[in-house]
Amino acid sequence: MNRRVACTAIAAVVLLAGCGGNPPPPEYGASPTLPEPQRGLLPSMVIADPGEWGDRRPVVPDGYRIDAIATGLLIPRQTLVLPNGDILVAEGRGGNAPKLKPKDVVAGPIKSAGTTSVESGNRLTLLRDADGDGTYELQTVFAENLDAPYGLALVDGSLYVANQGALVRFDYTEGQTRASAEPVEVTKLPSEINHHWTKAMTASPDGRFLYVGIGSNSNITERGMTAEVDRAMVWRIDPQTGMHSPYATGLRNPTALAIQPGTDQLWAVVNERDELGPNLVPDYLTSVREGGFYGWPYSYWGGNVDPRVMPQDPEKVAAAIVPDYALGSHVAALGLDFSTPAMGAAFAEGAFVGEHGSWNRSEPVGYKVVFVPFRNGRPAGDPVDFVTGFRVDGKTYGRPVGVTVDPRGALIVADDLSNTIWRVTPSR
Repeated sequence: MNRRVACTAIAAVVLLAGCGGNPPPPEYGASPTLPEPQRGLLPSMVIADPGEWGDRRPVVPDGYRIDAIATGLLIPRQTLVLPNGDILVAEGRGGNAPKLKPKDVVAGPIKSAGTTSVESGNRLTLLRDADGDGTYELQTVFAENLDAPYGLALVDGSLYVANQGALVRFDYTEGQTRASAEPVEVTKLPSEINHHWTKAMTASPDGRFLYVGIGSNSNITERGMTAEVDRAMVWRIDPQTGMHSPYATGLRNPTALAIQPGTDQLWAVVNERDELGPNLVPDYLTSVREGGFYGWPYSYWGGNVDPRVMPQDPEKVAAAIVPDYALGSHVAALGLDFSTPAMGAAFAEGAFVGEHGSWNRSEPVGYKVVFVPFRNGRPAGDPVDFVTGFRVDGKTYGRPVGVTVDPRGALIVADDLSNTIWRVTPSR
């Protein structure tokens, strides 16, 4: 039996064992209506059946165009636009968590069937459009032999890379196409077990600190609280010394971080817990307060207690901050960046979010890039589809991860299924 047939057979069994039925559409915004939890032996699962783009391409709004500016990459995750317009791409796949439950054994091959089959790049690739015509004629390896790099930041001539197990630094001179030396370790990052391995990162506006997101080591503490030490939080790191401290906690898996323009405010997208039904719990976009606690594992969306977590902690639940904006349950938000007026009047104020897509829902959600409009510095209104067409009629052609706004007027989208970097621009 081949892998695809085997996974399809497994999926059929899982669907029968799961919640079943057609789940209602997800809700968005600051005040979503949360359904009652649904518990089953296993969640419903739908395989992301990969297809080749061929002559197809993702769909963007009227007045915009999308182009593939790099192909043949090795699992592109996050990107960074450098001051001269070059783009760095972090490539790789991490994680080494052992399976805990029957669900993990069943879900593993289903989820992997919907991902790329290429080997982890463990590298940074540099893209260059020397003449500014939108064609990136140079695609070259900037640094290699890394360890599942993900978060990227450039501060005062230093390029910081958040590998799955350590924050490292390269010296950077504008225009260089290859790292001039091996990276220097700034500090270790939690990586034992590494159920959630991605290490999102952004820098404070003044460059004094780096913020690094560190996901939990479980869904809801199945490995015990000892395994969650220094996990499910955002660290604030002094890049000069490597000293670090928790900045905010109770964030199950903060997969992308960004600073809101014109402020010092840190924002994050967070992937919430599973196995409470197709419409619980909403993944979310939120401002991140220093010292704030956001509920995991004891509660979700503020004070909604998760009865699976023992022992409970009522004081923690009472202190839990309600996130700013629900993106919908299981969309798997992995990318975040704020827009600029150069992206056009309709998308001038707000945040772009890359949604990698669900695996544990009978009706898939995500598989697109959305724009969350802001007004007076806060999210306002439903998300707007900005890049779609990644999943059509049961075939999945791509899965968006990182999104980065080029201040000159482009959105850079990393697609880790087709191993492509897409560039979306307003038509001139």
